[in-house]
Amino acid sequence: MRILGLDYGTKTVGVAISDPLFLTAQGIEIIRREHENKLRKTYARIEEIIKDNEVDRIVLGYPKNMNNTEGDRCEKTKEFMEALKRRTGLEVILWDERLTTVAADKIMMESKIRREDRKEYVDEIAAMLILQGYLDYLKNTGEA
Repeated sequence: MRILGLDYGTKTVGVAISDPLFLTAQGIEIIRREHENKLRKTYARIEEIIKDNEVDRIVLGYPKNMNNTEGDRCEKTKEFMEALKRRTGLEVILWDERLTTVAADKIMMESKIRREDRKEYVDEIAAMLILQGYLDYLKNTGEA
């Protein structure tokens, strides 16, 4: 079994997956959509990834504000989470994603990815960081 990591945004969903031993997260793709509220194809693609990779749970980035409050993006993320639960029947874990985009940008800078190309990868890398944070938590708490 594997764990799926998602970074849900207004027009994209970054996708990462764990290895079978729950040690590492690998980015696999960015699901793009033209309109924020058009999610049918997004859900269908996530369901396909779940089936193809024997996923048993989902970790979804939760975009709290830096002061630990919840804004509009948190509400949209909760709605997305509830729809994922209904459609997949899987447990969906909200995971604090504060600073993952900043960390993803730093990784790309260190990797010498040109500034204009970074937007292509930021959501996938953020999904990897969200999932890796959860995997590290499992390892550190002995839950893995």
